[in-house]
Amino acid sequence: MAEDMQINSQRAKQLAENLASISSRIKAVNKGNKQVRLIAVSKLKPANDILALHQPSNPLQTHFGENYVQELLEKSKLLPRSIRWHMIGGLQSNKCKQLAEQIPNLWCVSSVDSEKKANELEKGRKALLEKQQDASKLRIMVQVNTSGEEAKSGVEPSATLSLCRHIIDKCPHLQLTGLMTIGAIARSQETTPENENEDFVCLRETRDSVAKELGWEEGKLELSMGMSADFEGAIGQGSDEVRVGSDIFGQRPPKQDAVVKEAAVDDKS
Repeated sequence: MAEDMQINSQRAKQLAENLASISSRIKAVNKGNKQVRLIAVSKLKPANDILALHQPSNPLQTHFGENYVQELLEKSKLLPRSIRWHMIGGLQSNKCKQLAEQIPNLWCVSSVDSEKKANELEKGRKALLEKQQDASKLRIMVQVNTSGEEAKSGVEPSATLSLCRHIIDKCPHLQLTGLMTIGAIARSQETTPENENEDFVCLRETRDSVAKELGWEEGKLELSMGMSADFEGAIGQGSDEVRVGSDIFGQRPPKQDAVVKEAAVDDKS
């Protein structure tokens, strides 16, 4: 559990400085002064790093994102319930029910791209709410493939409305929150606050169209776009949430070398 986990004070200081730097950069480009949610992407990083940024007595960061279901399940058992977890990686349908049922503080699943996955998440969250009255509906982001790349997950922009309607009409224990995209790498690398990213334009236009069809105000459907390489440009184009990993936690280890919890080490700082 968290109380048994050791935090290296030098590492904690570095992480806090990295987080403060990202927060400062977000503030600098956030011209409209709206709320922009920062998700610290902690995949393949030990739970110790997350705890360093989320001490319940003084949490520097609340929202954390993971890409792998098993890793998220393990970390969620070790770390404080006050963390708001985001599942941002590709989902397999057979993992969805377990994910939604076993992590009460799973705040949002950002990578839903089929009715089948939505239905399985609905089953899981329904089962959790039947056991825990204080649990809440599970927020859902529909992932949109804005770049047209075959290797990318996500629904086609033209199919987004249909999936959104399914979640609203058929999944009462889920809450449609917004749309998410992971743009093409080449476009991300060319994105600046002044240089528009075509994928972000596509997501915003898709959101506007879906909101209009649903009879919702545009702002009711959030935009989740922007990562380490392009988050400043994404905020400039209206993103409500950005996902930043390596600029906070540093380079990730190969998956086979990653550990969920670091062994105790001498802290000589």
